[in-house]
Amino acid sequence: MNSDPAPTNPKLPFELQQGEFVVKFARRHVVFLAWQLAKVVVLALVPVAAVLVLVQLTAGLGSTAGRIALVVAAIWLLYWLVRGYFTWYRYNNDLWVITNQRIIDSTKFHWFHQRMASADLINVEDLSISKEGVLPTMFNFGNVLCQTSGEKPNFVLSGIPEPSKMLATVDSARDAARRELTNPATRLLEH
Repeated sequence: MNSDPAPTNPKLPFELQQGEFVVKFARRHVVFLAWQLAKVVVLALVPVAAVLVLVQLTAGLGSTAGRIALVVAAIWLLYWLVRGYFTWYRYNNDLWVITNQRIIDSTKFHWFHQRMASADLINVEDLSISKEGVLPTMFNFGNVLCQTSGEKPNFVLSGIPEPSKMLATVDSARDAARRELTNPATRLLEH
């Protein structure tokens, strides 16, 4: 589930404003998650395997040093299991929402740490995309960079699947928001 084309009622970690509706709901590309989890697995298993092989070759795993190495290895693996869980948790709770009024970036790092930023679409001045590296090019994901006139001058949607389509969606929603702002009568006629 990388990107959904305008879900009717997505579960959002924030309330929509009056008259606001979701245009696009997205999260990072699944390859991004796979890459992050692969790094966790390598960092968890390679040191454990190296230490256990070394202890087995020298003192043996049945010795006191071997038992200590097994306990340390278990603690090390537990630590990386927790890190892997929070990598998955952040992926599932790292959302970008484009509405007819704003762009929202919501990230939950863990149960007690959430960060949310939003920018009004009418304040988006410049849009660009960047795809750097083999994986982003092969799997078509990258960053959408939104330059705004707000307090936070750059708004980055990173790891987005099909960044060109996301850029077009933001651009279209921005243009519609600006038209609505300059001609409020059209809003009354449409509804």
